[in-house]
Amino acid sequence: MSYHTDTNEGAEYLLMGNDAIVRGALEAGVSVASAYPGTPSSEIIENLAKASADRNLYVEWSVNEKVALEVSFAASIAGLRAICAMKQNGVNVASDFLLHVALSGTRGGLVLVHCEDPGALSSINEGESRHFAKMNEVPLLEPGDFQEAKDMTKWAFDLSEELRSIVMMRSVTRLSHASGNVKIGRLPVPKTRAFFSYSGPMLDPETGPVLTMPVPPHHALLQEKIRKAAEIFEDSPFNTYTGPARPELMIITCSACSLYCREAVHLLGAEKRTGILKLGTTWPLPPKLIRKYLSSTDTILFAEEVLPFMEENVKVLASEMASDIGIKKFYGKNDGTIPMINELNPDILVEAIKKILSIDYTAVDPAYAAKAKSFVSSMAPVRDLTFCPGCPHRASFWNIHNALAMDARSGFVCGDIGCYTLGFLPCGFNTMKTSHSMGSGIGIACGFGKLTRFGMDQPILAVCGDSTFFHAAIPALVNAIHTKSDVIFVLLDNSGTAMTGFQPHPGTSFDAMGNGVIQIDPAAICRSMGATVEFADPFDIEATQDSLLRLLEEKGARVLIMRQMCALSPEKKGKKKYDVSVDQAICVGENCGCDRLCTRIFRCPGLVWDFERGAAKIDDVICAGCGVCASICPSGAIKKTEASG
Repeated sequence: MSYHTDTNEGAEYLLMGNDAIVRGALEAGVSVASAYPGTPSSEIIENLAKASADRNLYVEWSVNEKVALEVSFAASIAGLRAICAMKQNGVNVASDFLLHVALSGTRGGLVLVHCEDPGALSSINEGESRHFAKMNEVPLLEPGDFQEAKDMTKWAFDLSEELRSIVMMRSVTRLSHASGNVKIGRLPVPKTRAFFSYSGPMLDPETGPVLTMPVPPHHALLQEKIRKAAEIFEDSPFNTYTGPARPELMIITCSACSLYCREAVHLLGAEKRTGILKLGTTWPLPPKLIRKYLSSTDTILFAEEVLPFMEENVKVLASEMASDIGIKKFYGKNDGTIPMINELNPDILVEAIKKILSIDYTAVDPAYAAKAKSFVSSMAPVRDLTFCPGCPHRASFWNIHNALAMDARSGFVCGDIGCYTLGFLPCGFNTMKTSHSMGSGIGIACGFGKLTRFGMDQPILAVCGDSTFFHAAIPALVNAIHTKSDVIFVLLDNSGTAMTGFQPHPGTSFDAMGNGVIQIDPAAICRSMGATVEFADPFDIEATQDSLLRLLEEKGARVLIMRQMCALSPEKKGKKKYDVSVDQAICVGENCGCDRLCTRIFRCPGLVWDFERGAAKIDDVICAGCGVCASICPSGAIKKTEASG
């Protein structure tokens, strides 16, 4: 039986953190779930979608995070419980509406789960979203382990309804994507009746219209809610302490860092000298609880990821309480004891604790550690960041790079976030020269395209994926067309949100639950705005480069849709169009005029250099059979034939 539908209260499952969040939402009786995909948050909506039929849920991959929050908010003010999920970057996108949700308040429980990525393991930044809770004056929760991820999610809905406020709950990669044992609770009968009451007095939170105006009374009510949250948090079961009554060192921590702290203290044998205060309610802080534990010691170490959010808020309380609790010695990020970037781990905490407590501890002999590192490094093959075998983006950037080189006017490409972000690396032939937020490629290109009056005569291209097009590129493209900016917009259409697991978007014909929906045509959108639109298959090297060269001679906003399905998509994975081979009698490698163009420059992982033969060969195990390498081989040594099976 799936953990989604198991009604055996007390049963235990090994769950990823995201799965635990899903189960918590189901136990809370959630009715609506919405999100935009983004690692490490994507599994929340994917798994809620799997439970949608059994639990009568509506689950949606929205066009972007702001719309996702708006969809969940509608459910809330119609009396249903709703959850909205996103990664840290998405909170930036949703933040405009988040401020309004905070002011207007909610009805049914509304939980915003933001899964963050310290260390930028799968992101272009390791941005902090916790500050949005403080800025917008809404409660913030941070589960410390997998059981808490489930239990806290369920509690967050109750808290939201008690306060009539949206509740933010933060996870991090090592919680979302690691696994632990979770005991499940009771599944309720889902609520099926939604009704939006709006005919009561303007300021009636139950029956009135839902507005952010008039602002002063709404803002006063919002601040009263945050004061009430602080009172509730004083007795929260998610704030826990372990250690002696009067420790030499108090560690104040939260989230997955609490696990690292426990391990570090154990490794150092410092349990009798060190206390660990794990906070699950990190905004607003419960002042009485903080006072109690600050009074028990003179030395405090903060352990959190990434910025000193909790550290600085505790210090504010400590300064206000100084006459009662005395002056404290603080260690953390601001003094450099804990790094201000990247993930934490037990080793970092061990170094910090042993320095503060003057503990003599060496985990492993330094000479042995250096030798082991050298040995492992010598055995591990070099693996550069690269596009997958058969990735259409490699072919797209090959075409763009060569067209710009032939044009010879120092043209360049602006990009943004997706698999194609690798276009600035050798696997993309160093073609992309700017990369920022989703949709910013065409926005920046639009700005460049208006600089001709200042003497700029370089051709400007922008690239984005099909999901990004709907998420954030359309407004910037409207701007480019409206202002007659001289840009070429290249839509890299690989038929899905490939980077995060092929979730559907408005350009696909199905939704998160597998139902048929209206498929939106990006070409029709572009044409309706007045842009010229052409199509190209990036695997057709000659025709695509001809199209690019022609477009480079034209003016105004032009759109080229390079359409080829991702090699790893469910529809295409494992299905080869061509059988590819190398005629070793023709391939002379370094003695050829191409000087190993295929393996040195094109560098598809399916192409391998055979050092013994001094020639290229195909790795049949990973070759996707796209056949593009046959088109780029100048000697004709790479052959492609229609796949037999």
